[in-house]
Amino acid sequence: MTIDTAPLFQPLKLGNIVMANRMAMAPMTRQRAYLDGTPTAVVVEHYRQRASAGLIITEGIAPSQMGLAYLFAPGLWTDRHEAGWKMVADAVHEEGGHIFGQIMHSGRLTDELQLNGEQPFGPSAVQPDPTARHYTINCPRAKRVYQRPREMTHEEILGEIDAFRDCAVRAQRAGLDGVEIHAASGYLPMQFLSTNTNLREDEWGGTVEKRAAFLLACVDAMIDATSKEFVAVKFSPGWQFHNVFDDDPQATYSYATKELSKRGIAYLQLGNYGMDWDVYGTLRPLFDGPVGYVAGFTRSTGAKAIAEGGADFICYGQNYISNPDLAERYKNGWGLNKLDADTYYTQGEEGYTDYPFYADSNPDDLVDVDQPPTPIKVYAD
Repeated sequence: MTIDTAPLFQPLKLGNIVMANRMAMAPMTRQRAYLDGTPTAVVVEHYRQRASAGLIITEGIAPSQMGLAYLFAPGLWTDRHEAGWKMVADAVHEEGGHIFGQIMHSGRLTDELQLNGEQPFGPSAVQPDPTARHYTINCPRAKRVYQRPREMTHEEILGEIDAFRDCAVRAQRAGLDGVEIHAASGYLPMQFLSTNTNLREDEWGGTVEKRAAFLLACVDAMIDATSKEFVAVKFSPGWQFHNVFDDDPQATYSYATKELSKRGIAYLQLGNYGMDWDVYGTLRPLFDGPVGYVAGFTRSTGAKAIAEGGADFICYGQNYISNPDLAERYKNGWGLNKLDADTYYTQGEEGYTDYPFYADSNPDDLVDVDQPPTPIKVYAD
């Protein structure tokens, strides 16, 4: 059967850039930064190799020390961090690519070992399930339970909103093309949105409008400091990863999506991570701007999602780990490198910058270009 892949290879205006194709490299934690959060030379090379994507969305970047989730994860709140990300942005631009930085604040998931013994905080003092989600594939996080966080004060909430704003300013100075707020996967903005992690009764919790207030305040602060074209958001509506639950995710994310649409942001990234309701069909019509779909797409299903008028672009994760030239492989129907999940979170070049381009690949080691991604279990229940 002939697959029409043409929809993946049309240009798309997105914020301040024009994507050369509709393929985005999805944000993926890889943990190759220095311990202080500064990108290393190998991080620069990793993103440079993948610059033929229409858009690169980086791994999660912490906007403050309180939001730095993992060892060897990057940050962007110091001059040294900013200089590191400038090297990344310059390398991608020299290859003709575009890059947004994903801003990720871990909130209650930050380990006190990352905070010199200080207690992590979140919207409310709700401890993540201590028996769940201990990463097992070489992830440099302490193999111990999540601590009980303390409830953020009003002043601390305002301080972290300022941290998001300042991070956006640094990203712009570093030459990144935009920033994406990670409001998914159980991190701080999603902790505010979700009914089991936000038990507040002040202006930051209770009704859906108040639970969405933190995210929208971050968006507004970042827009004011940069521009609406510079700011984007990612949602994983209803996903219970990292022990977050919502009594009515359709209502929560319908409201939040409509509010983001009013602000004219660069794009919205939506992930359907196994929900039993139509995430894309429910939320896509509520956002008047480009939307990227993510989670489990192949070349053919991605092209179909665009052709049917839902997605404007598709975010590919695992296949961009193992194929730096994924756009060329999809366009030409070339086979894909096999993925080594054991090297997801190791700190060297192996499994990071040593995957070959197609011309250097051994044909016997390739898999079919339309083979679905293999589900990878990265944590133990």
